[in-house]
This record gives sequence, C-alpha cells and structure tokens, in this order.
Amino acid sequence: MSRTMLLLCGLLAAPAVFAQDTDNASLREENSRLRAEVDALRQSVQRMESRLEAVENRRQPAAQDRAAPTPAPRSQGVSTVTAVGAPPTRLPAQNSVSDPGAGASRVDNAPPPTDPDLKGFFDVPGTETKIRIGGYAKLDAIADNHGAGNDTQFIPALFPAGADDRDHSHFNMHAQQTRFTFEARRPTDYGSLRFYLENDFLGGDANSYQFHLRHAYGQIGNTYAGYGYSSFMDADSLPDTLDFAGPGGQMFLLQPGIHQAFPFGEGNSLTIAGERPQTEISTTGGIANAKGATQVPDLVIALRRERDWGHVQVGALMRRLGYTAGPSESHTTGWGVALSGAWSTVGRDLLMASAVYGRGIARYLSDTSGSGLDALVGPGTDIRALKAWGWYGAYTHYWSAHWRSNLVYGEARVPRRKGLEQTSFGLSDYAAMNMIWSPAPTWTMGVELLHGKLEQQGGNRANDTRLQGSVQYSFIK
Repeated sequence: MSRTMLLLCGLLAAPAVFAQDTDNASLREENSRLRAEVDALRQSVQRMESRLEAVENRRQPAAQDRAAPTPAPRSQGVSTVTAVGAPPTRLPAQNSVSDPGAGASRVDNAPPPTDPDLKGFFDVPGTETKIRIGGYAKLDAIADNHGAGNDTQFIPALFPAGADDRDHSHFNMHAQQTRFTFEARRPTDYGSLRFYLENDFLGGDANSYQFHLRHAYGQIGNTYAGYGYSSFMDADSLPDTLDFAGPGGQMFLLQPGIHQAFPFGEGNSLTIAGERPQTEISTTGGIANAKGATQVPDLVIALRRERDWGHVQVGALMRRLGYTAGPSESHTTGWGVALSGAWSTVGRDLLMASAVYGRGIARYLSDTSGSGLDALVGPGTDIRALKAWGWYGAYTHYWSAHWRSNLVYGEARVPRRKGLEQTSFGLSDYAAMNMIWSPAPTWTMGVELLHGKLEQQGGNRANDTRLQGSVQYSFIK
C-alpha cells in the first residue's frame, strides 16, 4: 500500500472513532488506541518520505550526467540545442557568406562563432541524438573585363597569361556554391559525439552540376577522423567574400586525416594530426614518367588560444616528399610554419590575417594547390622542396545591424627557380571589397569588386577585374 493510501485510511478512520459516544469507557479506550496507531502511522510515513528523498538526492547527479542536454529557449520559432559537454563559444560572433567555420573541428565540439546557439536541431525519437538539416541556395552573377580562366571562382593562378583571347570580356551566372549540410550530435560516455556531412555543387559544366563532397567526418570528445579541413589551416580567419575562392595566399585544403586535440587552460588547446600525404612535383633534366611518392602521413601541430576578443593560431607542418621514376627514387623533407587569427576591434568589426612560409607546402595554398610546385625533380635524380609563402589581411566593418563591408588583400608566391616551366606559377595578388545586406538571418544579398594579377615563372603577366553580385537563401540561420 502506498504511503498516501495509508495516510488517508488513517485520517478517515479517526473521525469515525471520534464520532462515537465519548461517555463510553470502552469506546474511549478504543479511540485512544486508534489515535496512537494513526500517530505511529504518520511517523512511519514521514520516515519513509525522508528515506526516499535521500535516495533520490543520491541518484540525481548520475541521472543528470546521463540525460540529454536541455534545449535552449526557442528563438524565432527555430529550436536550439546546447553543445553536449561543451561550454558556449567564447569567440566573438560573426557573419559569413560561405560560413567556412561551420564545418571546422573544435575542442569539445563547441559551436562555431557564426552559430553560437546551434539553431535548428531536433530530437530523434527514442534516442539522445539531435540532428539538423541545413544549407543554402546561392546565385552568383559575374562579369569579367578579361579572361579569368575560371568562370565560377576568382583564382589569379588560373588567369590565361600569354593567351590570345585573354583580353575578351565575359559574363556568367551559376549556382554551384549551393550547399547541403547534415549534422548529428549526441552525448556519450567518452564525450560529445558529432557527425558532420557537407556537400556543394562545384564542378561539372554550365548545365550539369556535380554533387561535390566537402566534409564527412565524426568527432567524439576531441578525437576527429574523416574528411575535412586540414589542421594546418584556420577556418575562423578566412575573410567574408562573395567569391568562393578567397585570396590565393590563404591556407585552404580539405583531405582525410585524424586529429587529436588536447585542451589546457581556459580557451587554450594543442592539436596533433596525421593527414593524407601527396607530393605534387615538377620535373626537369629529361626525367620521364616521374610521379609523386609518399612514405608517411603529413604531420601537423597547431597551438590555439581563444578569448572573447578573438583567437590566435600557430601551426607547424612536416612532410616527407618523394618521387619514383622506373628504378629512380628520391625523398626529401618539406616543412611549413603559419600564424593566423581574428581580432575584434570596434563594435562588431573584425580584423583577420594569416601568413604562411615553408618548403614543399604549395599544395596547402589556394593558388598553388594542384600546380606541381611542392618539389622539383632534377637535374639528376634528386628531389628538392620548393619555397612558397602566402599571406592576406581582411577587415569587416558593420555599417548597421544589416549592412557590412569587407576589404581583403592577399598574395601568394613561389620564387623563381631554374628548371621550372616558364608557364609555372610565380606570383599572384588578390584584392576584394564588397557591400553585403542581410535584412533577415536567412537572406543575404551583396555586390563585390575583385581585382587580381598573375606573374608566371617566365615573366608573362595577366590581370582581371571582376564584378560579382550574389543572392543567397539559407535554410537554417
């Protein structure tokens, strides 16, 4: 019998006894006995309640540890979720057209500065998993005064220097940057688990887009495995441009890898990563059939400091570069160092900057990735890592809550080296300024003016000025 029923039975029985003739001695004796039993019953119930409360208090912390996080208050009808096992992001809030920080791996799976509330998650019934489906549709209209070599992205390294048709103007429209994302989060005994998938439609021809993979990884606690950003790059310092490519001197590479982060102190962390190696080579001296070879993963060590004013990241890269050509084989060491960050200035304004220098790091730079400039093979059979460096600076100014502008300038460089093809990349400049209007969180429009220059190893030059307009509708923002 429950404690409530026992108490009610006792209380109901008492009035019935008290209603009897009190002059009757036997009834008075029976009444006294029943009163004593009711009092004893009340004391017993009180002791049971005390014991149950003590047991519940002992169990409460464990239950809280196992429970899924309580959703944050709803905002504009869109659900939010607190990052499981992670404190709220301490980085200053920021806006970004392409939002590269959304796919970045973070300590304890913390939210990115572009989405500190993790809006749009909903529960999977019967589980502790929360999922979100997101992305955006983006249309770009582009007008070039010279041939740009790429009609969808502004990449100075692809300018057709020396080509007969490089002075022709060109207009294009495309929606290849349109993006789809899927994200899942849940608590585990080993920390917060995050699965992230991101695709866009870059590639293909003007009328047939390709569904292109950008991210596909899982992270439990601070252990990351899958396909996504290299740990050597810093997604939170990339400038806010309508152009998808960004400055050629930025570190930008997506590849398979495994990363382990070690947080220490408040907002400080050390990340060690092993990532897919690939040697991109150029040849000279009559060596035929040479192809890049790899022996060990690329090793990255990155030290990061986050505060409410922004962040600073220092990275180091070690590579083992090699090639094979029939019986010939040779290997050398490549290395790079990088410094990057973003800093809050006045109001919501942000200053972003990055610089990288090294040998054999061309694959990690936007303008030189895929150009075969990690190393030079020959003359003879030796392989030599090539110098490369890049840098950029960017400033974001908020005119109002809905209007912002960005100024960006950057440079990438591979010094002249005897043996390289005359048409190989030598130097590129990238400049951009824009005006962006976001009247609602899910709607962005803007116009951007870009100018770039290319100088090849042989001295040929090319330049282009582009005017780009964009309209973007985000699914979750």
